[in-house]
Order: sequence, then C-alpha cells, then structure tokens
Amino acid sequence: MAGTLPSAGPGPQRLTVDLGASEGPVMLGANGALYGLGDDGVPSDAALEPLKITSISQKPEGGAQHPNGDALTVSRSFFRNGGGEILVMMQDVYAEWPYEDLGIDDYLSRVDRIVEEVTADPNRDRFVYIPFNEPDQIWYRLDVSGQAEYEANRDRFFQDWKAVYRRIRAIDPAARIAGPNEAAYHSRLLRDFLAFARRENVLPQVMTWHELDSGSLRDFQAHYDDYRALEREAGIAPLRVNIDEYANRRDLSVPGQLVQWVSMFERNKVYANAAYWDAAGNLSGHVVRANIPNGGWWFFRWYAGLTGDTVQVTPPRPSAVDTLQGLASLDSARRQAQVLLGGSAGDCDVVIREVPGSVFGRTVTVVVAEAAWSGYEGRHAAPRVLARTKLPVAEDGSVTVPLHGMDRMSAYRIVLTPGGSGTPTAPLVPFSASYEAEDAAITDGEVTTLGTVENANGYAASGTKDVASLNRPTSKVDFTVTVPHDGTYDLAILYGNQSGAPATQRLSVDAGAPVTVTYPSTQNWAYRARKELPVHLAAGTHVLTLAKGSAEVTLDRIDLTARTGEPTASYEATLADIGGRPSYDYSSSADVGTGALVLRPGDRAVFDVYAPCDGYYTVRPRASAAVELALHGATVTAAPERPLRLYLVAGNNRVSVTAGHASVRSLDVSGDGSTSGTLTYAAASARLTGGAELVESAYASSGSYIGRLGNSPSSAAEFTVRAPGSGRHLLVVHYAHNDRRDNGHAYNTDIMSRTADITVGDGTPVTVTFKNTWSPDDYWTVGVPVELEEGVNKVTFRNATAWAPNIDRIELGRVVHRP
Repeated sequence: MAGTLPSAGPGPQRLTVDLGASEGPVMLGANGALYGLGDDGVPSDAALEPLKITSISQKPEGGAQHPNGDALTVSRSFFRNGGGEILVMMQDVYAEWPYEDLGIDDYLSRVDRIVEEVTADPNRDRFVYIPFNEPDQIWYRLDVSGQAEYEANRDRFFQDWKAVYRRIRAIDPAARIAGPNEAAYHSRLLRDFLAFARRENVLPQVMTWHELDSGSLRDFQAHYDDYRALEREAGIAPLRVNIDEYANRRDLSVPGQLVQWVSMFERNKVYANAAYWDAAGNLSGHVVRANIPNGGWWFFRWYAGLTGDTVQVTPPRPSAVDTLQGLASLDSARRQAQVLLGGSAGDCDVVIREVPGSVFGRTVTVVVAEAAWSGYEGRHAAPRVLARTKLPVAEDGSVTVPLHGMDRMSAYRIVLTPGGSGTPTAPLVPFSASYEAEDAAITDGEVTTLGTVENANGYAASGTKDVASLNRPTSKVDFTVTVPHDGTYDLAILYGNQSGAPATQRLSVDAGAPVTVTYPSTQNWAYRARKELPVHLAAGTHVLTLAKGSAEVTLDRIDLTARTGEPTASYEATLADIGGRPSYDYSSSADVGTGALVLRPGDRAVFDVYAPCDGYYTVRPRASAAVELALHGATVTAAPERPLRLYLVAGNNRVSVTAGHASVRSLDVSGDGSTSGTLTYAAASARLTGGAELVESAYASSGSYIGRLGNSPSSAAEFTVRAPGSGRHLLVVHYAHNDRRDNGHAYNTDIMSRTADITVGDGTPVTVTFKNTWSPDDYWTVGVPVELEEGVNKVTFRNATAWAPNIDRIELGRVVHRP
C-alpha cells in the first residue's frame, strides 16, 4: 500500500506529468464493455450512471449466441443512465461458436431482421452495426500466411462485406457501420481493406479491431500509428477507432492492470470495450452482483471523474508490459489536476511539471487515494485516502509527490487543487498487512498459478498464486501474522467457492476454539470474492488457521486491518458529479483539503456513496447553509452539520445535493448498516396462490423460501406489511435463483436473470430484474423504492409468463428515518 509523503528514499521510479502539454479534451472512450449489460437493471442504474460509459457492444435482439445481453433490451437502462452508443455484434445472431457458416444468403436474411428492428427504435441513431466478428479467424481465415490463399479468402470477404454493407444501408441509409473487426491487428489486411472499401464506397464509419493479448500493452501504440499511416496512404480522413474487445482475464477487475490499458487508449483518443470472458451484466468483471463496486469499478469511477484536457504523461518505460503507467488531466476552470497511475510495485516519484500559477497559486493541496484489487466478486469500499497535505510549487513550476510501497495490483489517484489557508486534515491510515496463502504453512492443499503474462487468460490472483484442493478432512492453511497492538482487526479473505452452495471453513486463532466462516458461492474456484469478518488479537504474533469445513474453498490471500472505530467516509464535494454551473472555492484547505463547491439555484452535486450492506447510516453534509438531499426518490432538508439517518442499499447510492446558496465541502457518511427500525417479513408470512409454495431450506433465513412463484397469471405472493407512517421506503428483497443456459462456450458462463412484477396496494406494477446468484442457495438483495401508506399495505410479487426468483424474506426501511 502506498504510504504518506515523506522523502522518497533511494531509487524510486519516476512518472512525469506535464500540465503544459495538452492532448485534447478528456474523451472517456476506454470505459466500455462487451456484454457489459445483461438485462435492463443488470447492472443497476446506480452502478452504471457514474461511469459515463461511451460505448458498449451487445448482441442483436433475440440473437442465439447468449441467453441475454440483447442490444435493444439493455439500451433502455444504458441510455437512461447517460450511455453513448451501442455496437451491435450482428453475427451473434447465430448460436454456435465459432459461428455456423450457412452461407451469405442465410446471413443476409438475418441482417434484414436485425436492421429493421434497430431502425424501428427511437434511438436508432445511437446504434452502430458490426457486420463481422473476427473474420480473420471465423468464416474467412484472413490470417493465413500463404499469399495466394490469403488473397482468395480476402476477396471472398470483401465481396461479402460489400453485400452486407449495402443491405444495411438499403434499409437504414443513415446507418453507421464498424469493421472489419479482426481478432488481432493485421496491417496487410487493413491496407487492402481500406483501398477496397474506398473504391467501392463501403468504408466503415468506425474502425474496429481487437487487442487480446498481454503483448498489446507493448504493441498497441505501434498498431495504432501504423493504422493512421495506412489511412493517410489510402487518402482517407481519420476514422473513429474503437478497440471493441481488449484485455484478458488477468486484467479485468485489477485496477493496476486497467490503468495500463486505459492510459494508452485515452492518450490516443480511441474508444475501447473490455472483453467478455465470463458472465454478462457485470461490466466485464467490474460490478459485484448488480450494484456493488469492486476495485475495478472505483478505477473507472475515477476515470469518469477526469475533466478538462488530458495532458502528457511520461512513464518510466513506455509501451512495456506490466509497468508503471498513468494518465492525467487538467481542468483550468475547476482548478483541478488529477493523475491516475499504477501497474508496478515499490516506490515512485510523481513529478508534476508546468503547474500554472494562474490556476493553482504558489501552493497546492495534494490528496492521494488507492483503489485496491478486491477480486471480481469482492466488494470495495470508497477508496482510502492515504495522504492529504499542502506542498509548495517549486521555482521551476513543479510539484513532486512521492508514493511508497505501491501494490502492483492497485491504482492510485493524485488530486491537485489550490492550497488555500489552513492545513488539510491528515487522514487516519490504520495498520494493515497482507499475507499470501501460498507463503503460509499448507496442509493437504496445492499451490496453483493463475493469470500471468504467459497465461494471460488465467484469472487474476494475488501474487499470481493461490492454494487449491483444500478438500481433505485435514486440509488447512496456517497464516503467521503480527499485529502492533491489542484490538479488533478486520480480516478479509480472498477466496473462491466452487461448490455450488455456501461453503464453510473453520477459523481458529492460535489453535483456539474454531468459529465457522461461511463463504457465498462464486462463479468458479478462481473467480475471486472477498469475505470480511472481525477478529480480536493481542499485540504480537499469532497463527490464524483456516481449516476445511463443508465443501471446498480456495484461498488466495488474507488482509488484516486495524479497526479504528465506526466505519466512516468523507466524499469531497469538489470531486462530485455536477449539474448546472456551480463554482469552486479553494480559499480554505482545512478539513478534506480540496476546497468547497458553491451551489446556487439550478446547481447540484451528486455523490457516489458506498454502503457495505442494506440499512441505516448517518449522513452529514458539511455545508455553510441548509441543503436538500435527494435519495431513492425521497428528499430531505438538512441544516448545516445536521446528521441525518438515511437508508442506503448495499453497494453504490447516488445522493444528490442542491441548495439555495450554500458552500458544500463534503458529504460524510458513517455506520455499518443498522436495521433498527426496519420491518422484516419472512417467506412464511406471505399468502401464496396459483402454485407458489413454501419450500424448506437450511440456507433460508427462517428455514423456508417462496418457490415456484410465477409462470402463471394466477401465481402470486402477497405480503401484508404495517407501516408506522406514510412515505418513501426501500423494499429490500432477499432472493436466490440459478437460471442458466449452456450455449457450449467454454469461456462464457451463460447465466440468466429472472424478473418479478411488484405491486404496492392498487398501484402500477413495477418490473424488477433479479440477477443470477450463482447458486439456488445463496441469497442476494435488490432494493426497490416504494411508497407506503400508514397502516396496512399489500406488497405483491407476480410474473405471469416466467418464473420469478425464490424469495427468502423482504425488509422495508423508510428512506429518511424520522424518530
């Protein structure tokens, strides 16, 4: 973990940022995903909107390649959350992989249907057609070495490209078309393709190809430069470029890997969509469940927060695999500079040059935060602030920010703002230590190696290794740990659970009485999740033992972090999303240090607030005057410094702040999700009709759940709830299901969602999507805002045409708790 800001020590790497060398406006092109959306609501609106996604790639409506991810279906949530454009992978209309080749006439008939459906959509101009996917390998074999064979295959592809292109344009004359969309960069093919496409007037509007190898971190710049040279050679004006599949399994979810990819794409102002190696609907491994951030999500949230122009960044080793890389921005209007960096362990001096005195003055406030790797399915709280200090700008116009002990899997953000009066409050950075399972004492387990440069499509693992095959009665891992003082420590376990149900291990400290640790299911044994629980330790050295319980659990790493009190987070207003034209006030560097956001009528600030679980939290706006908070459709006025008790859902919550005229420094949130004052109703309390039934289960919270709900107009589950007062509530549904359709793709997990129509009283039903929970015995939650009347309310679940999820229980909490 990067430390504070004393002297840098001997031999740190150097990353240089030149604020005087603009690369043009921040584009945010590299935040897309292939099959990043699974269904309307998967991922949630609160997980989508903050990322400001510019493009995604999805299959045609009703395409047989996967059971979900249909472009028109997911467009509803994508567009309402500010999404840019959707690339339609037209050949995903076919079921097989590689695609079954039934001839061009068969394909053209399918093209007709796809284009007719898109052109009927009111957002037709926001779709881009990709006629062929990886034609260098599929159908045409354009990657062959023999010139004669290549030319024969090339000519057949070119004729089919022309036929499909013209068929699309015949139906939709304004269509935007992308291609040729090779699996890898091929200079020979692209030279020929550009000449042919220009001559035949079938030039794509978007140039696409894939970068799917670790070597792309080294080679992409050369590929891009070569492509632009080919355009000039062909006399073609620069086309938009979208690298519509990038990165490997070992990169996804890992902030330190992602910064390497994103920095090179943003520097070249190209769009890019991360690859789809596993399950649809989690933004290529960056959203846990449907609404919970992991470390990768926070990196992309930081990326979405860049404003103004990107500026030149010089890393120690440009275009090198797995090295320190970065990107940076300068917004002179907001008087902010931001640097995102990562990809290497050790120490680093970040030298920020040409710091404009007219923007920042003679001192700057520097805030450093870390987004760590938490696994694909491991939740990550708001990134921890590691340092907050005020530094002078040197005579040569530079500021040097030293970072110590960086983790290669983490990304770091440095924010510079003008240094006002006063002293920023130094953050409390608790003791934390990490211990690799492969370095511990292992009994009846096996060390395995996962994602590496050589095995790029292996899953990410801390230190590239884990301990698997802990499946014998005597299997255990003994971690020797040392802590500095007596107290409670948060133990986080990076694990994989391949059993298909919740699994357990026995945790003991110094061979004492064991306690049971229960691990929710994961997609597979290598798909990392994060289990957190408290342990009390005396100062000194201890042995923490994780021994086999029920089923089998793979162990990767444990983290121990000293608990310093109630969990708290401070969200700076100057870094929030804004609406209107608020002003930025940096006259004081006290408190969070980055200044204040001045809101007037028509302005707003939107904060992304993390909650570890569903429940009540204390939310305190630090403002100079009264402000109004909006959350889950409820609004409340808060006097300055007045704490509020608000209900937050597990994961990300979008909290909007407006004011008549107020200077807002931060939104401070504390607590761990109290359920005091909530209403809880078990499955057995519902009235069931139409075949819905109560099913006994040892995994359900009260021993049973509602099953066989839906698939008939008469099937329903009706809960009678008694609200102590009228108003906006969060209905939290605890549910499970494991619908899948195996399409025979070895590297895709074709999970499916279920839906339920939820009605409160005589109101209009609301259709809610419930993502697959990896097993039928793991219960997740979805929060649905509802209006309740004081007294008795009926809450009814139905699905007339398909199965609804199994329901364990429901909880209701008023959004704004009024004592």
